[in-house]
Amino acid sequence: MSGRLAIAVLVSGAGTNLQALLDSVHEHEVEIVAVASSVADAPALARASSRGVQTRVFERVQYPDRLARDRALADWLSEHGVGLVVLAGYMELLSGEFLARFPHAVINVHPSLLPAFPGLRAIEQALAYGVKVFGVTVHFVDDGTDTGPVILQRALELPGVSDPEEVRRELRPLEHALLIEAVRLFAGRALNVDPGNPRRVLVGSPPHRAGEG
Repeated sequence: MSGRLAIAVLVSGAGTNLQALLDSVHEHEVEIVAVASSVADAPALARASSRGVQTRVFERVQYPDRLARDRALADWLSEHGVGLVVLAGYMELLSGEFLARFPHAVINVHPSLLPAFPGLRAIEQALAYGVKVFGVTVHFVDDGTDTGPVILQRALELPGVSDPEEVRRELRPLEHALLIEAVRLFAGRALNVDPGNPRRVLVGSPPHRAGEG
């Protein structure tokens, strides 16, 4: 074992956020030991395999229900000694039972400034609302839909943009940068829960690391 934090990345699509992690923190601050996908032909799986990372597909249709799928997924990640689970374009909701297996150790990247525009099609929601400022949020995952405590956020003014794909292209570098930063902070034990407000994540403060009970 390298002594680095073992992380898993859950994916459903192209895997550009996974690639950003592979190109930056993997085999440096952390070790990506497992990549799981909800989609059998997700290009992200090839990105992982090309770097020698173990991959496995957990399609919902393979299991009687979501809970059974999540149990199998959690068991597989536990077998790999995973200490942090990163959702990088993972298009499935995780059960409370799964989250309890990795307490305060599941993070997600979302293409809006939460709590605005949670859930699917966040960019389309924002455009329909007529916003001029878009953004990216990395947050801890809880039982709700994009309701967990915010770790990092960054905004980007795009006053004249109306095409969702253009917004995605503009936000992608922010997603990569914030996700890399959040993983580094978690690995460095620099994410802490505010003792006075459990929904607030402090960066670099010593009172209580977010992953500790």
